[in-house]
Amino acid sequence: MTVICWFRRVLRLDDHPALVAAAAAGAVIPLVILDPREASDRPASAQRQAMALAPLDRALRKIGSRLIVRRGDPAQVLEQVLQETGADAVYTTVGFPFASDDGLAEVVERGGARLHLHDLADLVPRGSVLTGSGGVYKVFSPFWKAVRQVDIAPPLAPPSLSAPDAWPDSDGTDWPEARAAMDRGWDVMAAHVRAGEEEAHARLEEFMSGDVAGYKQDRNHPWRPQATSGLSDALAVGEISARRIWSRCRGEFEQGIPGIEPFLSEVCWREFARELMFETPDMDRSCWRKEWNDFPWRADNDDAEAWRRGRTGVPIVDAGMRELYVTGRMHNRVRMITASYLTKHLLTDWRVGLAWFEHCLADWDAASNAMNWQWVAGCGPDASPYFRIFNPETQAEKFDGKSQYQDHWMRPDAPGAREFAAAIPRAWDLDLTKRAMPRISLAEGRARALTAYEEVKS
Repeated sequence: MTVICWFRRVLRLDDHPALVAAAAAGAVIPLVILDPREASDRPASAQRQAMALAPLDRALRKIGSRLIVRRGDPAQVLEQVLQETGADAVYTTVGFPFASDDGLAEVVERGGARLHLHDLADLVPRGSVLTGSGGVYKVFSPFWKAVRQVDIAPPLAPPSLSAPDAWPDSDGTDWPEARAAMDRGWDVMAAHVRAGEEEAHARLEEFMSGDVAGYKQDRNHPWRPQATSGLSDALAVGEISARRIWSRCRGEFEQGIPGIEPFLSEVCWREFARELMFETPDMDRSCWRKEWNDFPWRADNDDAEAWRRGRTGVPIVDAGMRELYVTGRMHNRVRMITASYLTKHLLTDWRVGLAWFEHCLADWDAASNAMNWQWVAGCGPDASPYFRIFNPETQAEKFDGKSQYQDHWMRPDAPGAREFAAAIPRAWDLDLTKRAMPRISLAEGRARALTAYEEVKS
């Protein structure tokens, strides 16, 4: 048999359940489909995926295979490739939480083949870790405790692949639509990316042999990027699996080495988000706590545009927004500060922020993005009461006391500021030599938010 393995955000050979099953079934055609709509909607994520394709193709060629890349509507492309190759089956990973599988079986059948869907190589299969009453955990701490008691499946080794008698044409590993959407930002962000499965494994080893013991106390300092693993983008595009990370860290975890448990709990936080979005698919559109649907958040507005452009006049917030636009990532502590500022001080709908992060994040993950925004806004699962309002100045003093992070992005002659100037659209026409004035005082913004929360609460 000749079969297709459709790589859907699982851009690796290691621990790839669909690829292992495909290899056992027959000669494998590895396929990636680049959807122009994704390049338009999520250009930074699209660029990050595109940068993973050449390393993946090289890895495949080392074992006598190759990567076939096609651009276009996934349903149409898949049916066309099936007709061209006469493949008997399509093996792929479930689309959640990135795309729906509705109608996929019918598309494959029209192409004369059968569909085989396989679970993601997450720590646990979706819906397999439930409360005593059979429901989904709605608070992270007990979910994390339950996951620690589960026997996590070991990662799968890369399989040997048989080549088909003939290879279909490939559009190549570049993604012109993503380049066009990123515009000037492509080359700037590319300098901050370490793409490929080998690089992901190398980063994990560097982290484990470096400052992992200090992870718990150091990870909140944005001026210390070496304190974190830097694997969020590799996880998002599937260059490494959560199971592989767990397997690598398991020995140190059981030995109680400092830093390992909080690190793995962050990997599990990603699982928690996926569990909740599996249970509540509209989590990126509707408040998880339904009573918050009537909260008087403002729709998109001028303050939100200033926030997007890093012009709020609050240095730690503006530094974070610049880091996001330049690198496609933002330090986790700063993500919380910037999100809180938008939803609390600027009283702007969390979905406005979610949409901008979806546009700019190289490590975009639908479930994590939705849950984290709702968590900060106060309307999501596991959220503290409404009065959690991050004070940007206090946070900056605590976690960036010497302003290393803020200076890197905000001082006009600093490297980060120069990169930001090179990446942003010319249409923004920003004078980065002049500091933006605050949109609202921190005290006034906090008071306004508390008043709104009290009115809704009562």
